[in-house]
Amino acid sequence: MSSALFVVSEHGYWGEECIEPLTTLSDAGLDITVATPTGEPPVLDERSVDPEEVGEDLSEHVREVHETDERLNNPIPLAQADAGDYDTVVFPGGHGAEWDITQDVHARELLRESVADDDGKALVVCHTVGILAFTRDGDGEFLVDGRSVTGFPNAWEEGIVDENDLLPDGRKLPYWVEDEVKAAGADWDAELDADTSVTVDGDLITARGPPSSAAAARTLLDELGIETPA
Repeated sequence: MSSALFVVSEHGYWGEECIEPLTTLSDAGLDITVATPTGEPPVLDERSVDPEEVGEDLSEHVREVHETDERLNNPIPLAQADAGDYDTVVFPGGHGAEWDITQDVHARELLRESVADDDGKALVVCHTVGILAFTRDGDGEFLVDGRSVTGFPNAWEEGIVDENDLLPDGRKLPYWVEDEVKAAGADWDAELDADTSVTVDGDLITARGPPSSAAAARTLLDELGIETPA
């Protein structure tokens, strides 16, 4: 049985970006483990289950899975996770990841090891693509240098933060994903004219944001050679 590790934020993950891949990979038969920085259950960004923001059906679905899924409610600490134990490592997005996942040495190690050879793959979604700005390969170079990626674009961030880079909940955005990842040498294209944006560069798969979550999950299954559920 193929397996996946989900690395999820304790500071606010975006519901669709975690639950869509989680359920899609589960339906495809993958054995899934969830990890968080401390081993405490991940925290759901309430904006991502606001019916006015995402619609009633998606809001109810995400909240139900968040509250009832045993894997989400009983995660392991990141320090105990080994990328070699899984066929893929998935990094769901959400602004919260900028405070913990992208800054976590063990999360970076998992990303580095998951794309170090032909045995693993990584899917990184939305704001968590920012981890590529802080992750180096075995030679000390930026892992993303020269790679083609997508992720949460500046054009979208401008519509969320105020003139002081404050989010609607009052937190100050630590950095803008597009700026930092491009500075690390990425070939960045968020495909703003497309409905979805998923980029594959070797064993690294990146996705732009919530509407790309389903396509990202299907792409990951394709890259793993696993039939996508009907």
